[in-house]
Amino acid sequence: MGRIRFSNAVKKKLKEKHDVDTAEAEQCFANRTGKLLEDNREQHLTDPRTVWFIAPTNKGRLLKVCYVPNNGDFDVRTCFPPNEVEMTIYRKHGTPIDF
Repeated sequence: MGRIRFSNAVKKKLKEKHDVDTAEAEQCFANRTGKLLEDNREQHLTDPRTVWFIAPTNKGRLLKVCYVPNNGDFDVRTCFPPNEVEMTIYRKHGTPIDF
C-alpha cells in the first residue's frame, strides 16, 4: 500500500472542523472492506478524480474518507463522519455489508 498523505491545511481542517485525527483516517484505510466510489460532482472534480469510501476506525467510529490517488499514494482531501445521504449512497453502491 502507498503512503497516506495529509497536507498541513488538511490536518488542520480535520482537527478543527471535523474533530478527526490523522490516525483515525489511516485506520479507515486499513479497515476498508467496500468499494471506492468516485466523486463526480462538478464542484469536486479533480484530475485524477477524487474517490471516497466509508469505513470504521479501530474504535468503530464510521468516517467518510475522500482522497486523490497520486502515483500509488493517497492524498487525503478530507475525512469526517458521514451523513445519512452519504451512508445511503455507500450502502447502495459501495459495500456488501450493512453499516
